[in-house]
Amino acid sequence: MRIGFISTRFQGTDGVSLEASKWAKVLEKDLGHECFWFAGKLDTPEKKSLLCTEAFFGEEDVISLNEKLFEPNACISDEIRSSIVEMETYLQGSLENFVSSFSLDLVIPQNVLAIPMHVPMGLAVTNLIDKGFPTIAHHHDFYWERERFLAGCAKEYLDKAFPPPLKNKFEHVVINSAANRSLKNRLDIESTIIPNVFDFENPPQTSDGYGDDFKEEFDIDQNDIMILQPTRVVPRKGIELSIELCSKIQDKIDKNICLVVSHLYGDEGIEYYDNLVQLADRASINVVWAGDRVGETRGFDKDGRKIYKLWDIYPIADFVTYPSLYEGFGNALLETFYFSKPVLVNRYQVYKDDIEPHGFKVLSIDGRITDEVVNQTIELLSNDEMANEWTKHNYKLCVEKFSYNVLRSSLEETLLRIFD
Repeated sequence: MRIGFISTRFQGTDGVSLEASKWAKVLEKDLGHECFWFAGKLDTPEKKSLLCTEAFFGEEDVISLNEKLFEPNACISDEIRSSIVEMETYLQGSLENFVSSFSLDLVIPQNVLAIPMHVPMGLAVTNLIDKGFPTIAHHHDFYWERERFLAGCAKEYLDKAFPPPLKNKFEHVVINSAANRSLKNRLDIESTIIPNVFDFENPPQTSDGYGDDFKEEFDIDQNDIMILQPTRVVPRKGIELSIELCSKIQDKIDKNICLVVSHLYGDEGIEYYDNLVQLADRASINVVWAGDRVGETRGFDKDGRKIYKLWDIYPIADFVTYPSLYEGFGNALLETFYFSKPVLVNRYQVYKDDIEPHGFKVLSIDGRITDEVVNQTIELLSNDEMANEWTKHNYKLCVEKFSYNVLRSSLEETLLRIFD
């Protein structure tokens, strides 16, 4: 079967791009299908891709349109309607060209029918498939989960396409049980839960040594305890809790703690970053903000400094913190289990619903760092046998619950329902 993935962007390490690549790998290598790509930004195989820059949510006219649509107290105008129709028509033509050029049998819109980062794009995809073209719509997060999309004048468009209430040869897939309940309660739409996954059938390869000089490059003493926070610097990641944990541990032991934060801050994180820097200074905690030296590929920056991948850093970390306040699923947590690292988790809702019930061995908190969890972390850091037992247990659970085999079975069943 020839399958087309559709979104605004398939590029980089955002959650949608990562999960789409995993789906494609399973569909091609395990199930024998062939995959093709359509988006406004792409790093996919050129001969199997159709790049349409107008599909990217970061285009100036798309940003301008969204500002008008979701401005509080905004009213729909003829100008807004005209802009939407113009973009929607163009994108629909490009999508039809994509389907015909690659003789597609099925399309998989990736989050483009769930979150209205590009309203005309969602409408164009809906127009493409509303006559019964076989579709698996993969939803990662819905617009009603984001406060900024609840205001404005876009309701008629949201009702039509985010997601569309289609049933003929159409399957909705969500990544967690909360989304499954939400879609049913809000729109009376049934969906299949396919969790985010990792290739647990194939453990990480032995380190090739590329990351061995990471501590030296960042002036981290070899005797320091290195704790990794594998996230971007945005408020919902709860990095202040990691700093507090490190501070309280350092006060109780005779070793220094170094917290490594792996990714950069975006526009929403600049003020948050400044506050965290001040918090770390007051707590006398060495925080390495490594985001400008951690990339999607290895190499060197313009100043000749070495660039690492996140996977170069996991092997040398002693412990991982994942104190997120909210996550759609938790890719970095699965990654932590993949690299067999002990971890502290803030019990965000999806973790409580879909991960914790399986019985993972982690240190968990409910929004605050207690003396008990500080002592438990110290014990885990000093007891290699316990840490090894926990991480082996977690890896085994992931093979059963969050592996490619789980994805493979789920996709087979979903395809059978469409083509039954």
